[in-house]
Amino acid sequence: MSNPSTYSPGVALIGTGFMGKCHAMAWNNVATAYGVARPRLEILCDVSAAEAETNAAAFGFARPARDWRAVIEDPAVDVVSITTPNGLHRPMAEAALEAGKHVWLEKPMALTLEDAEAMADLARSRPDQVTMLGYNYLRSPAFRAAQAMIASGEIGTPHTFRGVYDEDYNADPGLPWSWRMTHQQGGLGALGDLGCHLVSHLLALMGPVQEVTAMTAVAIPERLSDDGPRAVENEDSALALLRFASGAQGSFATSRVARGRKCRLQWEVHGSDGSIVFDQENMNELWVHRTGDAGFTRHLTGPEQPEFAAFCPAPGHNFGFNEQKVVEARDLLAAIAGGPNVGPDFEAGLQIERIIHAMAASNGRPVTLGVNI
Repeated sequence: MSNPSTYSPGVALIGTGFMGKCHAMAWNNVATAYGVARPRLEILCDVSAAEAETNAAAFGFARPARDWRAVIEDPAVDVVSITTPNGLHRPMAEAALEAGKHVWLEKPMALTLEDAEAMADLARSRPDQVTMLGYNYLRSPAFRAAQAMIASGEIGTPHTFRGVYDEDYNADPGLPWSWRMTHQQGGLGALGDLGCHLVSHLLALMGPVQEVTAMTAVAIPERLSDDGPRAVENEDSALALLRFASGAQGSFATSRVARGRKCRLQWEVHGSDGSIVFDQENMNELWVHRTGDAGFTRHLTGPEQPEFAAFCPAPGHNFGFNEQKVVEARDLLAAIAGGPNVGPDFEAGLQIERIIHAMAASNGRPVTLGVNI
């Protein structure tokens, strides 16, 4: 096992958009927050030479590049961050694994369930290489506190999960058509972009899912492109009922056309001795009810949560979106150094993909999932 405080892997980042910048900030800040060795930021790759050169300097990488295959093969690179469009996830991740690299891949894992299964098979055959998927909402101190409360039995036996993840980035019917609205390049719609985050939470809180019954809808069937009207192929919203392997029940909803919602990743768990409520739009607080209470009590995050304390010593000084990614980078580096991989790795990511693809295929009919899901 390597010592995380001295091990400094070489990093390549492919993609310079929203999540590329988020990964770059995480790689730059993980040493400051956690006292680990500073990663060597070797190569920043983008299809645009100008973007690669400009952002390599801005993001702190030593070299710009355009050829992602050459980047993955570079001997100075130990771990590859992949933040590209969904259709490139499988070829890039598989190439990185075949080149002996560790992989940090943004969700969704792949376009199709078959792609995700192939990626998980390859990762399984290379146990010395670490894979991690970008489910950064799992790193919220409030979420981790809720997870610990449920695991310790603080609210008794969980009976019911109710969750939603809504945004409104596709609500405007005048929004132009894009590749994100196709199966071939975008994969699933709201399920692949938003719903998978909610699934990552419900699995962590409630355990394996045994059965789903779902329906999906396209709210705006056509959008204008440069070539005229084009069909929207993937779902704008999805609703589902769930049965967990424990016997608990759940409800699930996600939408990319929910007017006014920006990041409403909200859920509540009802247990035999209490309930917990969380909302990512208010990510620094939990609302907890325990048997005998008149109502709910607000719990603010603070330095008693290790993830929070790494950034600020004072309670009530809010944790943020990008800090979640720094925690994720810390977890990745710890796994690369030989510690446990808290994931989600590709194996756990496949479980998430199986659930969202079952929802997409359900069409109102129950779909049974293996209890290992």
